[in-house]
Amino acid sequence: MVPLVAAGLLAGCDKQTPADTQPQSAASAPAAQAEAPSPPNGSLDISNRGAAMPDFTFSDPSGKKIRLLDLKGKPVLINLWATWCGPCKLEMPALDALAGAKADKLAVLTISQDSDQAAAVDAFFKDRKLTHLAPWLDPENALSQHYNTGVLPTTVLYDAQGKEVWRMIGSHDWAGPRTDAMLADTLR
Repeated sequence: MVPLVAAGLLAGCDKQTPADTQPQSAASAPAAQAEAPSPPNGSLDISNRGAAMPDFTFSDPSGKKIRLLDLKGKPVLINLWATWCGPCKLEMPALDALAGAKADKLAVLTISQDSDQAAAVDAFFKDRKLTHLAPWLDPENALSQHYNTGVLPTTVLYDAQGKEVWRMIGSHDWAGPRTDAMLADTLR
């Protein structure tokens, strides 16, 4: 089952468009590298609205633990990602900024789906100076199996009572104006 989930996640992440597969000329390569592409829009899914937050516990690379159900009382945004997922990595700075800007109203958890890669996840956070997020680990991919979207990134919003509001399947511009509208009712 885990290999099938991993294969599905890999298939959903880093899909190339025809333009991505075209070779770059030497003259255009530096310009393309200098400007990072914005993440494509994911799909907003409300089919699980009202579902209870799962009772999972995660740890960070140092062994500190967090239990999801202990976060009830405040809305929670859970982002599943991996260090090998390009769109996931593009989202992280905006998620970090969102976590800082909404810290009093929203808990933002980024939970890595990298199997046995605590050092790589820790290094990723340190290299990018993500100061408002913690590098939570899910080496068994329990959340990927629970959500069963087959795509990374997947982000799920829970209200203060621990009930699912929506899922964003695929990447999203967390710094864009659509984000405030998507969070507005939950963060009142």
